[in-house]
Amino acid sequence: MEQKGTTVTLRDFLAVLFKHKWKILTTFAAVVVTVTIAALTIPSMYQATSTLLVKFGRENIYRSEVGERGSWVSLSHEEMVNSEIQILTSHDLIEKVVETIGPEVLYPAMAKNGGDRGSSEDSLVSAAVPVFKGSLSVEGLKKSNVIQVSFQHESPLVAAQAVNLLVDLFREKHLQVHSDPKSSFLEQQLTAYETGLKESEDSLEMYRREYQTFSLPEQKTLLLQQRTHFDTTLKNTRNQAAELQQKLTALRMEMRKVPQDIPLATVTDRHDIVDNIKNTLLNLQLKEQDLLIKYTPDHPMVANVQKEIMLVKEYLKRQEEDLKKVRTTGKNVVHQELEKEVIKTQAELSAQEAKASALSIQVGHLDKGLQELALREKKLEQLLRGREINEKNYKTYLEKAEEARILDDMNNRKMANVSIVQTAAAPLHPLKPRKNIYIAFSFIFGAIGGLGFAFLCEYVTQGFSTPEQVEKRLGLRTLIALPYYPVPHASESERKGGVRHRAGVGGC
Repeated sequence: MEQKGTTVTLRDFLAVLFKHKWKILTTFAAVVVTVTIAALTIPSMYQATSTLLVKFGRENIYRSEVGERGSWVSLSHEEMVNSEIQILTSHDLIEKVVETIGPEVLYPAMAKNGGDRGSSEDSLVSAAVPVFKGSLSVEGLKKSNVIQVSFQHESPLVAAQAVNLLVDLFREKHLQVHSDPKSSFLEQQLTAYETGLKESEDSLEMYRREYQTFSLPEQKTLLLQQRTHFDTTLKNTRNQAAELQQKLTALRMEMRKVPQDIPLATVTDRHDIVDNIKNTLLNLQLKEQDLLIKYTPDHPMVANVQKEIMLVKEYLKRQEEDLKKVRTTGKNVVHQELEKEVIKTQAELSAQEAKASALSIQVGHLDKGLQELALREKKLEQLLRGREINEKNYKTYLEKAEEARILDDMNNRKMANVSIVQTAAAPLHPLKPRKNIYIAFSFIFGAIGGLGFAFLCEYVTQGFSTPEQVEKRLGLRTLIALPYYPVPHASESERKGGVRHRAGVGGC
């Protein structure tokens, strides 16, 4: 006989349900009760969250310590946020939070166990720090400058307190990390440069008063003008002296050619010569008076004129003595004129030479004055440069010291580039476990488990529950099916035997 294929019908399904209803209910109840007890027994975990906004501030700006002043942003958004996250999760910061709140408040069971073993406060704090860090979550939101700080604890109040305390301590540590305690150093440097500036200014003022160097450019210009004037005059004087020397040489050569005496010289002619000599003497004496007004008696030009006066006087004396003699011959007028011209030229030459000598001395004095002025100018430039350097350093450190004082004041006032967007509040609902969800899922998994267990028992059963199973499995036609009724006053083994005998099925 050919066996037909097995097909599960709704009747079969319902038959299994009714047959194993107590197993299904027992499994369902066991799962639901177990999950419910576990959900009610597991302590609730509350999560408190605080939101921070990290802005670009003075902490993220690089300032040059020396050289030209300038500043620029030294970090990107991502680097800035990651740096703050590292500060938030630093070991010493978390340790300070645990110490402030107390390990006995955060983790009473741990503190109790540690107290029973005689652990110290430091060891309890050290043991609580990793646990605290495991319950702490610090993350930066993508594409933003926002940081979320979350902490999970059994007590909602403790969770909020821990987060807020962590944020407050973080802001203090943030200022401490980014601050640069250099105010005292800058104040010391500022005092030193201020003293140096005052000393350089005093040295400059003393030097100016000592050498009267209040206006060196004007003094230098005046000396150069005087030097140029005297040098030009000296060159002209030397040229005139050279011309007079040539003229004197020519006159002397001419005098050698002209005889000194000529016959039949008259006394009248002698008187004319004497008169001319007197006129020359008078002119020289007047010139002497003019020179004495301008120069001292020992000046070379005055001495030359006086020498010419002596020569003219001697010549006049000789001429007057010659008038007393009676001669038949007289002096040659041409020779006398040449001699007079020689004397005049000689006097002019001496005057020009004396003038040239005086001018040369004046030019030498001016050159020496210019050299001294150049040395004074160099020294003055050194003093000015020193004062300028000290003044620049003083101004630079004055600005930096003022900036450092402002930054210190801002740090003391806890003004940072980290703002609290949302402070942590005690949560009303626990984060986990979600008891309602767990219990709801326990009903689902209890029902699935009960049904699965029922069908498993049905699958492993070595018997038949319905006439249809007999026909399907054995291929025999069922003639009659009697319902099962337990035998009255029969033992448990007999009733079970009756079941197997009448129903022809076995149990799971």
